[in-house]
Amino acid sequence: MPDQDTQINTSKNPIRRFLDASPDGTAKTVTVALGLCLVASMVVSAAAVALRPLQERNAALDKQVNIIQVAGLYEQGIDVAKSFEAFEPHVLELSTGEFTDQFDPYKFDDRAAADDLTLSIPLQDDPASIGRQAKYVTVYLLRDADGALDKVILPVYGYGLWSTLYGFIAIEEDGNTIYGLQFYDQAETPGLGAEVDNPRWKALWRDKKLRTEDGAGELAITVAKSPPPEGRDYYVDALSGATLTSRGVDNLVRFWMSERGFEPFLKRVRAGDI
Repeated sequence: MPDQDTQINTSKNPIRRFLDASPDGTAKTVTVALGLCLVASMVVSAAAVALRPLQERNAALDKQVNIIQVAGLYEQGIDVAKSFEAFEPHVLELSTGEFTDQFDPYKFDDRAAADDLTLSIPLQDDPASIGRQAKYVTVYLLRDADGALDKVILPVYGYGLWSTLYGFIAIEEDGNTIYGLQFYDQAETPGLGAEVDNPRWKALWRDKKLRTEDGAGELAITVAKSPPPEGRDYYVDALSGATLTSRGVDNLVRFWMSERGFEPFLKRVRAGDI
């Protein structure tokens, strides 16, 4: 016959037995740790879900700020949403250089399209090191007070040294003169490759030309230590101490401004068809 203490102990429910167990016991330690991990993961997941709309709004706002900045319209304290209304978004089919109404330009996700097997193509010759290229991208038109084209804002991206650099390039209404280049997402080395965000370096891009003969000639824009044979109008000085990042910027700009990128569209811009 079991004694009274044994009967009392075995009659306890599992929770009571767990609470009465030694705090140094392996089972209790592991159980408490797992419980804390479970609660923490639930809190983090709930926070992520609750904050996702805010994060998406902030990402959209940051994108708008960068587009306004690269177009030269940004001023401290401006109403970003109102200023962004001046830009016309259009989804562009890269291969034809024509706009498409297949997608809503206010909702189309360029990055997601580049990863979508039905909306992108794999690249064999891949100087920008992007792997796949979307068939469609969102471009932004800026017009003057008379409705004439002032600038086109084009998304560009490519690999630097440590990261993919995502940005925008603003092209003047002639379809050949660069107004500005700006990256909004990159993780290059601080003080070296990250100097792509330095205003002094970004200012070097102003008024540089993409192609010779007013756009009818060869693609000549170059990021390097010395000017190309075509001259300084086609030259941006490479970042000091950041050879691979500079080479990455050179590759991505030349890729996106080529026939495989925006050149079919820029031909239409130069012809006055936009």
